[in-house]
Amino acid sequence: MDKEMIDYIEKIKKEAAKLETLADFKKMEEEISALAEKTLKEGFWNDTKEAGAVMKELENKKKDFETYKKVLSHADDFFEMAKMYTEDENFLKELQDDAAGVLAELKSTNIKLQFKDPSDEKGAIVTLHSGAGGTEACDWCEMIFRMYSRWCERKGFANSVVDILPGEEAGIKCVTFEVKGRFACGYMKSEIGVHRLVRISPFDSNKRRHTSFASCDVIPEIDSDIEIEIKPEDIKIDTYRSSGKGGQHVNKTDSAVRITHIRTGIVTSCQNERSQHQNKETAMKLLKAKLYALEIDKQKEQSQRRYDNMGQIGWGHQIRSYVFMPYQMVKDLRTGYETGNINAVMDGDIDGFIEAFLTSARTFKK
Repeated sequence: MDKEMIDYIEKIKKEAAKLETLADFKKMEEEISALAEKTLKEGFWNDTKEAGAVMKELENKKKDFETYKKVLSHADDFFEMAKMYTEDENFLKELQDDAAGVLAELKSTNIKLQFKDPSDEKGAIVTLHSGAGGTEACDWCEMIFRMYSRWCERKGFANSVVDILPGEEAGIKCVTFEVKGRFACGYMKSEIGVHRLVRISPFDSNKRRHTSFASCDVIPEIDSDIEIEIKPEDIKIDTYRSSGKGGQHVNKTDSAVRITHIRTGIVTSCQNERSQHQNKETAMKLLKAKLYALEIDKQKEQSQRRYDNMGQIGWGHQIRSYVFMPYQMVKDLRTGYETGNINAVMDGDIDGFIEAFLTSARTFKK
């Protein structure tokens, strides 16, 4: 058996063992059984909101249990196939393809199993800001936005822009977008921080090397049944014209809305919808989500506000470096994970960084 196939087998064995440990099937079965018993109790449907939440949790746990078992079954099938290994090139190619697929499936599953915070299962609200550097930084912010958009496509997540402020010449000064899908927030949390780019600037006629920065902040969407009280006197609402590309309605009326929470200084805005009323509703939803995230942070005794952490988008604060020149390398400074395939990363292939961060965070907590 060749070395590549031996490496595949060892990696698959390692990931399969990791899945069984993380999943804890016995505990999952007990939790499913307890939830199922709860649905059979008299008066269960008297509180429809609570009953709906229980049914959703039961459905998700059943689905997860079946999915994890199926992934392990695929690994077992691969091991059985590997026992029949021959030197036939066609068979070897088929075995290698299966190995790559099984390994990717196991790794993806193990990432999900490391989400323990209740907010990890929720959708995410992501905000990107360009750092100092004018057009170069705005272009980098747009590149990061494209990277996350492509990643969403890879993961099957829907994403939609809520608010965007274009750069004066090119790129994006800041953008807020929603990522819809289970575990979106859990994945995206690993991206919070400052991202640094080193490259030969396409905007510099002298072809000099430039360093640019962009920040990423992520908060979970809040459930519609969570009540956040916001008094009218605590907010300031401004309207302005959208900064999009125009059309029959956009840019012709003051439909965009900006809401400032006076006590905390948090600002949210929306210009994506056609009507001012819709934009106001979305901006208010974002404000509630940020206030909720802020309250959760306080409960966790995080003394420095997450929004203040985005204040310095520059040297000494980056979590990841993307070097295009003089060599090609993307390296996460928190975990040490790196890759030279920078084109794949910019096209949304960032699962390796996410997995490394989640694994290191889990190890640290232990």
